[in-house]
Amino acid sequence: MNAIGIIFANLHERNIPELTRIRTVGSVPFGCRYRLIDFTLSNMVNSGITDIRVVTQYNYQSLMDHIGSGKDWDLARRSGGIKILPPNMRYNQNYMGGAHSRLESLMGIAASLNHIKEDYVIMADCDGICNIDLDDLLRDHIANNADITMMTKRLNINGGLSETATIIEADESGRITDLAMNPKYAEGEHDVALNITVINTKYLQNIVQEAIAHGFTSLTRDIMMRNKEERIYRIYRYEGAFATISSLEDYFATSMELITNTAFRNALFGVDRRPVLTKVRNSAPTRYTDASVVKNSLIADGCTIDGTVENCILFRGVKIGRGAVVKNCILYQDTVVGENVFMNCVISDKNTVIRDGNVLAGHPSKPYFIGKNQML
Repeated sequence: MNAIGIIFANLHERNIPELTRIRTVGSVPFGCRYRLIDFTLSNMVNSGITDIRVVTQYNYQSLMDHIGSGKDWDLARRSGGIKILPPNMRYNQNYMGGAHSRLESLMGIAASLNHIKEDYVIMADCDGICNIDLDDLLRDHIANNADITMMTKRLNINGGLSETATIIEADESGRITDLAMNPKYAEGEHDVALNITVINTKYLQNIVQEAIAHGFTSLTRDIMMRNKEERIYRIYRYEGAFATISSLEDYFATSMELITNTAFRNALFGVDRRPVLTKVRNSAPTRYTDASVVKNSLIADGCTIDGTVENCILFRGVKIGRGAVVKNCILYQDTVVGENVFMNCVISDKNTVIRDGNVLAGHPSKPYFIGKNQML
């Protein structure tokens, strides 16, 4: 593929502050053994993109540990491969903590963009979960001689989604006629941007230089809205399974859907010749004692189950004590649940300890969250 990939690892962290206080969005664990960036990385690698640049801002130590040299994605290469681009605060001085937008992030890596030799750039965020063939997107972009093509999905907008979505209006040919960022009162069915975009390399380089010169901060508002009559901006409608993590409640619901919705799980992990790749770790098999009862759960290697687990997602090294009842929970790596504990609708971060006899309960619309390294 004559394209490189750019992945934004930190964008939209404010949507899930509980999970991103100590890590990037891309580093957020998902589905027993994955990180959110694994889906974006795998989509690019499975589509033949072998030069990928990950744009970071802060809290990226766990991201670097996870990606390593990129060998688990076949990206440990002399030419191309994967590069983690550290933050450049030169263009983000007015913002505490770095860039808040896609364009600001691109301004921070302007020097890297100027060295791109491929004709096209595919940009994607980390908070979209899907398994897609980006070849189709690029072919549509080239066939229509577009400057920018944005992947969209027809969705029924409600109050919560409209506050975080970019809604796009297009004519019958697919050419974009209007864009609305975070419209609070939008209702009904609309094309919603999935934050996967193809752009011509030369045009991207020009956009970034123009943004630096004029102090622009938004690709949608300052670039696309100003030039939609002169430039060819198009949409590419995606019909497959897609989930966006825009809140802790979204994260919980999407994770639980892996258990309850076989079609959704297969659309992510059961696609022929498009595996979801991740860092490989060798662990001992999970140990189930005679007292354990496990129903309808996803459980990683290295766990010890001595109680009841139902409708749960357990990451590596989780320990469930005797007499404990754990339902509808997401327990990150090395969580320890004591004896005779009852838990329902709980998300626990890494290395947490729930002592004997505790009762912790949330609700699907408001899961109870336990921070990293806490003891309750």
